[in-house]
Amino acid sequence: MIGFLRGLVVAKKPPSLLLDVRGVGYEIDAPMSTFYKLPEIGEEVTLYTHLAIREDAHSLFGFVSEAERALFRSLIRVSGVGAKLALAILSGLSAEEFHRCVEAQDAARLVRLPGVGKKTAERLIIEMRDRLPELPTVHLPGAGTLPAPAASPVDDAVSALIALGFKPQDANNLVRKVPVDGKSSEEIIRSALQSAAK
Repeated sequence: MIGFLRGLVVAKKPPSLLLDVRGVGYEIDAPMSTFYKLPEIGEEVTLYTHLAIREDAHSLFGFVSEAERALFRSLIRVSGVGAKLALAILSGLSAEEFHRCVEAQDAARLVRLPGVGKKTAERLIIEMRDRLPELPTVHLPGAGTLPAPAASPVDDAVSALIALGFKPQDANNLVRKVPVDGKSSEEIIRSALQSAAK
């Protein structure tokens, strides 16, 4: 229904962002892999989108590449995998890394992601093996490479990790284990996720 949106980044609070498209503000949830590539606040970006309609909510999800969106759409068709877990998976692994995990049947790597237990990891490998979307190589223009600084990066990082499925205590512990001085919330989250995956 909405294929992509092009607009100005108004706010970033992972995993949500606010995009101003010609005076209309769209609230969009996105994986951290997309947040890492967002431009500064006030700059223009183009995101591929997926609209999920339920009885109680209309949710819009944004992705910096077609590969991410295609993988997200495949993930939410897997039994027991909702949008929140799909975002957590894409936040912990790139589309290419996920493909390699499935092809190598690497359940151990998937289990390290928040919210993914052994049974879910095995189900992901079985159900995704035959329907991995092809990875498109086309990227829409307008995606920057610099993350914008956050007002309180540590708090934003902890909140984002909780939203991605980590327990509050685990999120706090992960953030405490990584260097935070002078880093944006996106950089802290990236370090914390890398630490959790080890």
